[in-house]
Order: sequence, then structure tokens, then C-alpha cells
Amino acid sequence: MKNQKKEIIAMLLAGGQGTRLYPLTKKLAKPAVPFGGKYRIIDFALSNCANSDIHTVGVLTQYNPLVLNAHMGIGSPWDLDRRDGGLTILQPYVSQGGGRWYKGTANAIYENMHFIESYDPDYVLILSGDHIYKMDYSLLLDYHKEKKADVTISVIEVPWKEASRFGVMDINNNYRIKEFQEKPEKPKSNLASMGIYIFNWKVLKEYLIKDEKNPDSSNDFGKDIIPNMLEDGLNAYAYVFEGYWRDVGTIESFWEANMDLLSKDNKLNLYDRKWKIYTKNPVRPPHHICCNAKVKSSLLNEGCIIYGEIINSVLFPGVCVGRNSKIIDSVIMPNVNIQDNVVIEKAIVMSNTVIKAGSRIGSKNANDITVVTNEND
Repeated sequence: MKNQKKEIIAMLLAGGQGTRLYPLTKKLAKPAVPFGGKYRIIDFALSNCANSDIHTVGVLTQYNPLVLNAHMGIGSPWDLDRRDGGLTILQPYVSQGGGRWYKGTANAIYENMHFIESYDPDYVLILSGDHIYKMDYSLLLDYHKEKKADVTISVIEVPWKEASRFGVMDINNNYRIKEFQEKPEKPKSNLASMGIYIFNWKVLKEYLIKDEKNPDSSNDFGKDIIPNMLEDGLNAYAYVFEGYWRDVGTIESFWEANMDLLSKDNKLNLYDRKWKIYTKNPVRPPHHICCNAKVKSSLLNEGCIIYGEIINSVLFPGVCVGRNSKIIDSVIMPNVNIQDNVVIEKAIVMSNTVIKAGSRIGSKNANDITVVTNEND
């Protein structure tokens, strides 16, 4: 199959299990987890593609894909329902060589090289479907061309105490990457990889094929492909991103990223009309704040009915909060029914859960975030 040639296409890795985000990912792929009152995590990468004029996107799914695939559909919310290009869901498949699950991030791209080749691109943009940020990928591509790079990696400064959680880059004064360390115990730098790469396709193809033939490889970009390119002296550059970016890979970081949206100086700014975040919208009636209800510094969405008090919290569509109930510093997912005289503090309540009258959940002073799951899950 041959399609119209594209200068660049995006491959969005969305198949991870998200074990550190369990129980939110018990029945959902991590990119499908609801975020920010009306979105799902993958909406940010897809919206960035649409806003950056990248209209050919392959989304690689694997773990629990039902809800994620239903959410993406044919890509209409992101203007990716196109005859030429658009959004294509790529799942593991059976061929004459047998069935193959993706072994790692690099292997996932290797197994879908035929999709990439059908567009004969000059460049391939590799993305992760589980980060919260807004980025103009066209600027990243311009930088990649200007540097005459083989690979460009988007990086962001993180606190030194957190650097060991990431792949970190050691660079020279011209931003050329000297060394890449994957989650090092003693990092040499606090420039963390954002999991966003632009490769020259011919170069990447060569390394993917070589990597697949190596039985000792873990078939991963961070552990294998990029270190091998650096070892061979290829032109690898770092692109320093200065906007808001969050890896919502843990319960704590997921809760914090939601709370960030309530901050007055939040850098993500969901209200920027020049860079909209698109999503599949539910058909719901308006939210209703009843006569004795109180709401302070919170996000409320369609179909919510509030009789109680909401303080510094994020409520998704269809949430009902009963009389004399109080929600503080919490994330309440879609269709949760909170009955009367309930107190919820510093918690995440999963979709479709019923909180019985008189319950008390979580604590403002607790070290951990309380997660409440649906009994039917």
C-alpha cells in the first residue's frame, strides 16, 4: 500500500500498562485515564499534533485498548478523520510469522515499519501518549533541520532530586548530546528526556533493523536505540522545552497535575484559544449548583449537580454531590454519586462509584493520596 508522501508523520506510543498508576489503570490503558475534568491523557499529544499541522498519526495501542480506541474513534475531535493520512490505530497483529506482542518501544515501531514506509516520510516524530503538555512540534522540526541532526530529543529541566527517575542528557554548549543515561543512580545532568524524539527516517529504520537482530537488546529507545546512535557518533541534539510538562506516571503526580489546573499561575492554560485541547465531548445537560451549595476554586463539568460544598477540586461530568457533603483537594471522575453528609479530602474517586451517606474518605494531612475504586471493578 502506497499513500501520498509526507514530510513527517507521528507515531504515538499508547500501549503501556501504567503499573505505577494502578488502580486507575486496572481496566484502562494509561493514555485513556480521565484528566482535567473533561479530557483523557492522550488528548494532549493528539491536540498537539493537530495544532502543529501534523495530520498523519499512527497510534500504537496494546494494553486494555477498548476504551482508548472508542475514545479516539476515527480521529474526528482532532480533525484527524482524513482520507489522506489522519489517525490510524495500530495494534499487535498475527502474520505468517506468528502473533507478536510489542516487546518494547523500539520494537513497537519496528513492527509497524510498513505503515511508516507507506508514507515515505523524511522524518518520524515519536511521542508518548501519557504526558500532559502543550508543544508546537513544528518548532521542534525546524530546530532538527537547523542542527542537521539525525535525532533530536526534547528535554526539560527537572529538580536534581528527581533526575534519577528519567533518561537524562549530558550536552555541550551547542546542545549536542554527549551522553544519554537512562534512569541513572547518579545523574550527570538534570535535563530529562520528555519521550519526544524526531528521527531522520532512513537512519531510524537502519537502527531498528539492527536492534531487532540483537538478542540481548531490550528493544527500547532509551536503553538501546539512542545509546547506540550516540556510540556511533551520530548527530544527536537536545531541544530544551520551557513550558509546562508533566509525566503523570504515578498516583501522586496524576493528582498534582490535576491540582495544578486550579493554580492561578498554572502554565498549562487550558483557556488559550490559540492552542485548544480537543476531546470527545459527552452529550450532557448543564451543571447545576443548587441554592445552598458552595463552590470555590474548582473545575465543574457538564451534568454535575451540586448540593454540598466543593473546595479546590476537579469534578468530571455527571457527578452528584449531596447535601452537607464536602469535597476538598480531590479529583472526582465521571458519574460518581456522593450521597449526603460525606467528607472527601485529598482523594481520587474512580468513575461510577457510589459514596454512601455519612462516609469520610482521606485526610488533608495524609502523606498518600486516597484512591476509591468502584466496587464492581
